[in-house]
Amino acid sequence: MTPAVLPPALDLLGTAVFALTGALLAARLRQTFVTMAFFALVTGVGGGSLRDMLIGAPAFWLHDPWVAPVIFATALIAWFTPTRWWEGSLLEWADAAGLAAFAVLGTAKAIQFGVAPVPAAVLGVVTGCAGGVVRDVIAGVPSIIMRPELYVTAAALSALLTVAGTLAHLPSALVWGLAWLGGFTLRGVAIRWQLALPSYTAGQGQKPD
Repeated sequence: MTPAVLPPALDLLGTAVFALTGALLAARLRQTFVTMAFFALVTGVGGGSLRDMLIGAPAFWLHDPWVAPVIFATALIAWFTPTRWWEGSLLEWADAAGLAAFAVLGTAKAIQFGVAPVPAAVLGVVTGCAGGVVRDVIAGVPSIIMRPELYVTAAALSALLTVAGTLAHLPSALVWGLAWLGGFTLRGVAIRWQLALPSYTAGQGQKPD
């Protein structure tokens, strides 16, 4: 099956936004530019590379002449801009935008390569989350997926909306736009009001047999 080509601008935008979150985390940790660029690269291409490996596709960034330059340009922007520009919750909002974008693009690409709907949605979640997980592990900070606040759930919403819209044969641009908006909005609500899924409590307080 020859997959349809995703809009390059969308793919690059998602990569740039996620790369920015990696670069900003390195900036917060007061790292060198080399470390900042590495964080940007890992975060920007980590999820997509894992997705491509699982579906048997060439790693998307190895054959696109723009991905690596965009990532390193993003690192340069983070390096030369004042720290105060990135204070507060901007990192989380940038991460939310990248999360939703990657979940949509990952799901769409999986579907175009013939992956069944539910596994395609799973790959969308992997695409959205894997780069950030690797970033956090390398940085030695608590991974976002280990906190109860809505994160993976937001990626799952974007992925499922992409699958649903595709199965309904709606225009791709409409599906991807609404799916991104849905995931970004859910993650934004979680950031704003600290919404979280309930933690496991079964068995707590019970007397041993």
